[in-house]
Amino acid sequence: MSQDRTGGGRRAAGRRRKPAKRRRALVIAAWSAAGVVLLGGAGLGYFYFTLNGNLKTVDIDAALGTDRPENVDNGSMDILVLGSDSRGGANGEYGRDDGGSARSDTAMIVHLYEGHQKASVISIPRDTMTARPSCTTGNGKTDPGGTRKQFNEAYTVGGAACAVKTVEKMSGIRMDHYIEVDFTGFKKIIDNLGGVEVTVNKPIKDGASHLELAAGPNKLNGEQALGLVRTRKSVGDGSDLGRIQLQQAFIKALIKQVKSIGLFDNPKRLLDLADSATKALTTDKTLGDVKSLMGFAQGLQGIDAQDMQMITLPVSPDPRDTDRVAPLTKESALVWDALLADRPIPPEATENSMGDKGTAGGIVQ
Repeated sequence: MSQDRTGGGRRAAGRRRKPAKRRRALVIAAWSAAGVVLLGGAGLGYFYFTLNGNLKTVDIDAALGTDRPENVDNGSMDILVLGSDSRGGANGEYGRDDGGSARSDTAMIVHLYEGHQKASVISIPRDTMTARPSCTTGNGKTDPGGTRKQFNEAYTVGGAACAVKTVEKMSGIRMDHYIEVDFTGFKKIIDNLGGVEVTVNKPIKDGASHLELAAGPNKLNGEQALGLVRTRKSVGDGSDLGRIQLQQAFIKALIKQVKSIGLFDNPKRLLDLADSATKALTTDKTLGDVKSLMGFAQGLQGIDAQDMQMITLPVSPDPRDTDRVAPLTKESALVWDALLADRPIPPEATENSMGDKGTAGGIVQ
């Protein structure tokens, strides 16, 4: 498969998606948030407009125009899911208030295969050094980008649109949707779910995230869950790659929790969950109303934890800065080519990657 990996994205052969008919959640809450809105849909009634008003949107299509990879109509769907590390407002308790400035400290590309019964999730380390295209900044100016920029700074420079543009340049794959969840919203979603149960194989005590868990089963509330997905220095090799493994394990536990609780048997929990989920989310414009979000979530209903292939973008230490990582060219291409063709990611894509060989992934199950 020959594609251009340097320009505005790679081009794939095949039918194009019809623009007028394109199919319309901190990452960790995204799946449950969308599902919650769906499950609540039948009983929301007059709450519809309240929930609709909770959602925040960003018009990615208008911001990026035609400078994007082609849409390939093969029944698949690609979603960029971000968790912002902004310390502004209610999130200030997790660090110095930055006035709302943020970086995308958690980033995942979720690929839904044709039929939406299986998915692949590719985590992008925040300190990945990559090319960043020019982006429009918050004050309307243009940031020129460059060939060597840290991935999570794209969001700081140009918000959601710049993050999407950077991912599309990296992958050559057009993102169908964008979903973002913040710290405070994430906590409320977990609390309204009644917590999430995880089993910890080794005790965790992390001063930075204020998390302390004993070995064995633990029922995590929102604050503890947030601590887990932010924990880094006390697990594995202490890197962001270890934190990604914890996040991936938590996602699977979260999906199991959402599917196991009887939401319809508890109308108050159902409504509280729908309210917190819609308040927590920022989406692209096409998902920016409850009806569209419900339709999107309906496509996720059949996906269980075992139906998700989760990897970290194949990376190695950056040759110019060992505190950073760089994508492995050949292995990354295997990932992107598989997603473009709507195929499973081949095992050889991660054989040489440091991202999926750490020990943190075995701490939580």
